[in-house]
Amino acid sequence: MPKAEQATDRRARSVFVNCPFDPDYQALFDALVFAVIFCGFEVRSALEIVDSGEARLTKIVALMEASRFSIHDISRTALDPGSGLPRFNMPIELGIAIGMKHLGRVKLRDHRLMVLDAAPPEKRYRYQQFASDLAGTDIKVHANAPTRAIGAVRDFLSPHSANPLPHAKAIESHREQFETVLPAMAIAAEQDPDELTYVDRLRHIFAFLERTE
Repeated sequence: MPKAEQATDRRARSVFVNCPFDPDYQALFDALVFAVIFCGFEVRSALEIVDSGEARLTKIVALMEASRFSIHDISRTALDPGSGLPRFNMPIELGIAIGMKHLGRVKLRDHRLMVLDAAPPEKRYRYQQFASDLAGTDIKVHANAPTRAIGAVRDFLSPHSANPLPHAKAIESHREQFETVLPAMAIAAEQDPDELTYVDRLRHIFAFLERTE
């Protein structure tokens, strides 16, 4: 297959995940990544950036351009205890995706995006207080629950999947099985289970899903 066609095919199944990278969000991030892969898509993340010679934002824009789908979690709106300032990385990347979808090159305007927030269902419109321009957007609420986050991913990607997708609880069950066997998989690969990199985890997810097919 020519390289241009390979790139087009890869973009059609790529999902860029824009979310916080901190210990408190780790379980949700792991759930999002697992769900994307389980649903048959390729996950793309800023964590795959290892080239210190290229500006981070430039690389992130390239990743989004190479992804037909993107997931944006805007739940980290509180002030940072240390700096006293909010974190703007996620809203900036969401803005890039919206601009790409509506103002970018024609071939990028088929981009599909999903916005997530942590608010409980009864406060699902709280985002209008800190990002009023998103009013009218169908924000999906995960309430910091991995199963809800998985359900949002599953429903977002389901219309674009080549195969019927199982219910979110079934996907979560597979993820729990993966987390149970992951330490043994890491040790078998002569890795420290507590020091796995993002790429390490991806490889173990692929190996686990191949084993359970």
